[in-house]
Amino acid sequence: MTAYEPPDAAHDASYDAVVLAGGAARRLGGADKPGLRVGGRALLDRVLAACADAGTTVVVADPRPTARPVRWAREEPPGAGPVAALDAGLRHTTADAVVVLSADLPFLEPATVRRLLTALRTSGAEGALLTDADGRDQPLVAAYLASALRRELTALASAASVGDSAAGGLTGLPLRRLTAALALTRVPDPVASFDCDTWDDLVTARARIREHGHVLDEWISAVKDELGIDLDVDTGILLDLARDAAHGVARPAAPLTTFLVGYAAAQGRGGPEAVAEASRKAAALALRWADENTQEAPSEAKPEAGPGTASGAESPQAAPGPDVAG
Repeated sequence: MTAYEPPDAAHDASYDAVVLAGGAARRLGGADKPGLRVGGRALLDRVLAACADAGTTVVVADPRPTARPVRWAREEPPGAGPVAALDAGLRHTTADAVVVLSADLPFLEPATVRRLLTALRTSGAEGALLTDADGRDQPLVAAYLASALRRELTALASAASVGDSAAGGLTGLPLRRLTAALALTRVPDPVASFDCDTWDDLVTARARIREHGHVLDEWISAVKDELGIDLDVDTGILLDLARDAAHGVARPAAPLTTFLVGYAAAQGRGGPEAVAEASRKAAALALRWADENTQEAPSEAKPEAGPGTASGAESPQAAPGPDVAG
C-alpha cells in the first residue's frame, strides 16, 4: 500500500462509487457505525480512501464531515433498507461501472477495488463481488454494471407496485432479491470482506492493524489521510535513509533528514520520483559523513634523528667541556 506502483491500463477505466452508510447498526446498539474509529480513522473515511479514484463518490446517509469530498444522497424514507439506498445513490452516478460498498469495511484497500473492477470487465459478468472466509457472498463489496443494476431496480419497483401498492416500492427489500437476477462472478477475500457489525468485530479490527505485519502500512495510510496526501512512495527508501542518518550521523538526524527530504520533494516536482531522488542524495551525504569518522588520520611525522643519535633514543645532553686555564 505504501510502495510506489506506477499506474497501468487496468486502473484507467473510470467508475463511480456508492457507499451505503445510513443503516441502523442494531447489533451495535444504534451506535454511529460509520464514525467508529479503527486505526485512528473513521470507518467511513477508510472506505472512502479505498475508492478515492472514483469519478463520483455518493454516500447514502445524512451528511457528516469526511476526509474526502463526496456527494450525499438519502433513500426515501430514510432507513428504507439497502435496495432503496442503492437506488438513491445510483441516481447520482453516470459511469458504466459502479462499485457498491458498505461503510464498515476496515481492511478495504484500493487494490481490492481494482481487483473487483478487473474481474467485472474481464469476466463478462454483470457484477463481481467478494466472498468472505465462509464463502458467503458480500454484495456490498462489489463492482456492478450500472445498466444491470438500473434494470433490476426498475423490475423490482414495478413488481412491488403491481403486487402490493402498500409495499412501499423498494422499501425493506433484501439485497439478495436484486443480486439473484444478476450474472455474477466472485472474488474470494476473507480480509477485505471483513465488516464491523458488532463490538467484537470492532475489537478484532483494532487489534489486527496493530500486528507487526500491518502496523506500519496502517500508520502511513492514516497519516496520509489526516494530512490530505495522496502521494505513494517507496517507504523502504525512506527507512534506509533514516537508518543511514541515524547510524552515520546521530539518532535525531533520522526524522529530521526524512522531513527535509519530503520538504525538498514538495518544492520540486513533488512526485514519488522526486522523493526517491532527494532520498538518494541525502543517503549519499550520510554515508560520506560516516566515512569521515571511520577513516584513520595519517600519523604525525616524527622528527628525523640527528647524527650520532639512535633512533627513538633521547638526544644525550652535551658534557661540560674542561676549564680553560687562563
